[in-house]
Amino acid sequence: MKLVTAVLKPFKLEEVREALTAIGVQGLMVSEVKGYGRQSGHTEIYRGAEYVVNFVPKIRLEIACPDGEAEKIVETIAKTARTGKIGDGKIFVWDIEQAVRVRTGEQGEDAL
Repeated sequence: MKLVTAVLKPFKLEEVREALTAIGVQGLMVSEVKGYGRQSGHTEIYRGAEYVVNFVPKIRLEIACPDGEAEKIVETIAKTARTGKIGDGKIFVWDIEQAVRVRTGEQGEDAL
């Protein structure tokens, strides 16, 4: 099993969700996060005063899936979330050692 974690621009969330639903992804987790990468924040002006925003708002998606589906999920997210500009995000794929469905006690891929 794999855990696909993607960090994206917030305005891309709905488009990415629709694309994932179209390829059969049945569930995902979404978190609002803040951070920075190469863009390392930006400068804004508020009420005439300039200030630096060090942490940029992002969306983190997490999708648990069988090993065979991870590559298609990664390709779909990368294609849909890409704007071609700095700050488009990152995708990470992690191994999942175990999963348990709390309600039924199912384990492994059956719990997904």
